[in-house]
Amino acid sequence: MKTVFNENLIKKYDRPGPRYTSYPPATEFHEGVGEKDYIEKLLQSNLKASPLSLYLHIPFCESACWFCGCNVIISHRKDVTRRYLDYVYREIEMLGKYLDTSRPVVQLHWGGGTPNFLSNEEIRELSGRIRETFRIDPDAEVSVEIDPRYLSEGQLETLREVGFNRVSMGLQDLDPEVQKAINRVQTYQLMERVMKDLRSLGFKSLNIDLIYGLPYQTPEKFRKTIEQTIELQPDRVAVFNFAFVPWLKPLQRKIDPSTLPPPEDKLTILEMTIDMFQKAGYLFIGMDHFAKREDELAQAQREGTLWRNFQGYTTKKGVDLVGIGATSIGMLYDGYFQNYKTIRDYYLAIEGGRLPILRGYLLGDEDILRREVIMDLMCNFRCEFEKIERAFDIDFEEHFSQELEELTDMEREGLLKLEDRAIKVLPEGRLLIRNIAMVFDQYVKGKKEQRFSRTI
Repeated sequence: MKTVFNENLIKKYDRPGPRYTSYPPATEFHEGVGEKDYIEKLLQSNLKASPLSLYLHIPFCESACWFCGCNVIISHRKDVTRRYLDYVYREIEMLGKYLDTSRPVVQLHWGGGTPNFLSNEEIRELSGRIRETFRIDPDAEVSVEIDPRYLSEGQLETLREVGFNRVSMGLQDLDPEVQKAINRVQTYQLMERVMKDLRSLGFKSLNIDLIYGLPYQTPEKFRKTIEQTIELQPDRVAVFNFAFVPWLKPLQRKIDPSTLPPPEDKLTILEMTIDMFQKAGYLFIGMDHFAKREDELAQAQREGTLWRNFQGYTTKKGVDLVGIGATSIGMLYDGYFQNYKTIRDYYLAIEGGRLPILRGYLLGDEDILRREVIMDLMCNFRCEFEKIERAFDIDFEEHFSQELEELTDMEREGLLKLEDRAIKVLPEGRLLIRNIAMVFDQYVKGKKEQRFSRTI
């Protein structure tokens, strides 16, 4: 299904809203949920015996990217990792007291920060510790984020050796002026060489991240970036809208707001991006992701097993995500739990013999029901009433009568179709999928929407 770009509707609906990497959104997390709740939910999860997904956060970077919204620590000292890994191992040991580690791990992801900040020896050591504690499924997705500018000798070989089969890299933009303005200089020649090395080593899936809305970007410049990205032939591409929030991310104060592209240029860039990637054979997976037809992300969408978590779209629905390391977030069936964000607080909790939970959210039955509807829409562009009714023992039209009434305006505008007891998102509605999902969100209504990025 080709995405249709309707500029008038996009302008009408372009307002702040959640990205729905979870429901309820992370803005609902609070410090009334803590370690005791986490332990209880971990023990309950053992009874369901769902497969596991592990996320491990490496917070260190060698240099600051001024657009970045992640929780990172900038350091030129490589010895900072030694102490951090020792605390990570202690957290893993504590998790093993409450989590049935014989459950198969079907996904393992190292994010950051920059995981390749670690030395080859530390990569082997950390991977070994994880595999000593957990049972990694032979067919597991084992992925890592890398910064190609700081790869050390033999590092890609080491990552492959310890079992990684997928790699994600930030590229953002290839224009020199844009790169200088965001403090991330990264040439096409470097990317070409790293992609070639990754392919030769047998990595199964390669992802590249781009960002539109950065300083000094123009449609003409970004067209060249897209052309060069297509030449690199990644299996997946994520194209994110730059959220300029200097009041939340102090590093962004280094960016001159007068250099950011105007809204009309951003819309032109977005339309061009979708058109070019689709013409190059990529499928529009949803919101900001593209994948080749044979990629597992595209296969999961066809099979209805696509899901979303805090890393974005994922091929594994029905798994329990366990977060490890400072700032990481776990997603169990009916509870979300986030570790302390600062490394100091993370260390203090573990020194006190506590799982380092800062905050979280416990889901009620209504939350779980609405999450299923929202994720169906976000991932599959379709929600079938009968499927929801069977799973939750409700009458869909009766339970969501107000929401269905709200959707009739969107139906008149051609964003979706209400027929055959289903909500079907039409090509015109795919770019506005967050707005459609927000109709079923009990938390976003009446809230200060400024906490969210804009939907386009």
